[in-house]
Amino acid sequence: MIATAAYNEAVRRHFADPRHAGDLQKDHDLTLVADVSESAEGAHIVMSAGIRGDTIAGMAFRVRGCPHLIAALELACRILTDQPVASLENFDSANITEELSVPVEKAGRILLLEDALATLWAQYASAED
Repeated sequence: MIATAAYNEAVRRHFADPRHAGDLQKDHDLTLVADVSESAEGAHIVMSAGIRGDTIAGMAFRVRGCPHLIAALELACRILTDQPVASLENFDSANITEELSVPVEKAGRILLLEDALATLWAQYASAED
């Protein structure tokens, strides 16, 4: 259980119900996988996106990290599912950072989310070539 004083309601809600945690469950036309880590704090993300046509049909993640990072991944997956694949390229994590009230000292962990999404986009772009 997480201490409630350190986390706002949005963090507690997304941390408590990570519907996208685990592996993708359906077959997709294309499955993208990003594996990123940050050595200083030991945070590690494996994020998957299932693509159908030009749409993100499903997303999933596995993570080792703090509640802010777990909540950020869950929120990003909820936002991006059913959106155009190009949303990966243009995703702005600033809204997530604000909604989750991520402290400045943890902002670097949210950059891992950006790295994962950039990796997924790069894989998609090279698969399209």
